[in-house]
Amino acid sequence: MKEIYLDHAATTPLDARVQKAMEPYWSKEFGNPSSLHRKGVAAKKALEESRKNIAGILHCKASEIIFTGGGTEAVNLGIIGFARANAHHGRHIVTMRIEHHAVLHSVDVLRAEGFDVTTVGVSEDGLIDPKEIERVIRPDTILVSVMYANNEIGTIQPIAEIGKVLRRYREKQKQSPHYSLSTIRYPLLFTDACQAAGALELNVEKLGVDMLAVNGSKIYGPKGIGCLYAKSEIKLEPVIVGGGQEKGMRSGTENIPAIVGFAEALEIAADMRVKESERLTKLRDWFIGELLKKIPDVVLNGHPKLRLPNNINISIPGIEGEAAVIYLDAKGIYCSTGSACSSVSLEPSHVILELGRSPDLAQGSLRFTLGRSTTKKDLEYVLKALAEVVKKTRFSKSR
Repeated sequence: MKEIYLDHAATTPLDARVQKAMEPYWSKEFGNPSSLHRKGVAAKKALEESRKNIAGILHCKASEIIFTGGGTEAVNLGIIGFARANAHHGRHIVTMRIEHHAVLHSVDVLRAEGFDVTTVGVSEDGLIDPKEIERVIRPDTILVSVMYANNEIGTIQPIAEIGKVLRRYREKQKQSPHYSLSTIRYPLLFTDACQAAGALELNVEKLGVDMLAVNGSKIYGPKGIGCLYAKSEIKLEPVIVGGGQEKGMRSGTENIPAIVGFAEALEIAADMRVKESERLTKLRDWFIGELLKKIPDVVLNGHPKLRLPNNINISIPGIEGEAAVIYLDAKGIYCSTGSACSSVSLEPSHVILELGRSPDLAQGSLRFTLGRSTTKKDLEYVLKALAEVVKKTRFSKSR
């Protein structure tokens, strides 16, 4: 049976070049980077070279990269770890309603600890208005968290504009009699860039972010590895404690094979980014156009242009998304109804609902995310199969 994988937002296959880079560190150079002998020194060298290479892509200092066990942990450290370490400066946090659950559940933890959290809505295309951020920040706001690109609908947020809003606000604080050059001014900007990596530029200077999370599983790298970029002057409280690795910010023996693979995958993605994004954008726009023409009443979710090159999220009235995924799976087509991280839940996507869609439309959503192996021929096959599935499973509009 023909197999077409269109769930690259959930995870990607391991690139053969990444696997090759990782190979020596499974059994030959297996040392603990904290050990003083030659095996440990070799592991430490691989660790620091990987950190340096990632820092080069992000345009930051190597010392500002903290390796974690994935994107979720990086988000936890960046939000919970930051808030706990800086609560004496303020206890107000701002975020978006369509964030990944890694962010939303992190701020839920902080709410239970007495923090005040403001969640800002988005337009029907999934865009946040930087002016809305400006409206809700206040003197006790210490952190604003806005994801770079949404994992479900692909909408790309104006992170650089939000960064400018926060910089203007911090400039006003210089008028305070308590201002000093050695004092960090608030609020700072955190972005979850896990879904954006590989498709969008990760230059933290241009983005104007103070912290950024990224992981390996979305960029043809290994699973279970990620990192948090945090400006060197930022204080964090670790969420995992123990042996004090990663300068005390993330205890536990570093996963050298995964870290090496992560760095390699990020370098490959950065090299391929422009050309591959152009290719995928053309495929994406063609596929969306054909879907709108050939599937009656289909609704596109997310911004039509300001979206990730590989993301197509649609709602089809009168179908159940889960049933459609199963029918498509039987035809060798692999897609999803929304975030893979919440696929165990039968609740409608919170992201689709926040766009103003009805619960029925949210239940009838499908996400197709293209990848390096995707071809136009693949998508032609999917169009034909999806039309058959919709015809077979669609129930009456009067339901």
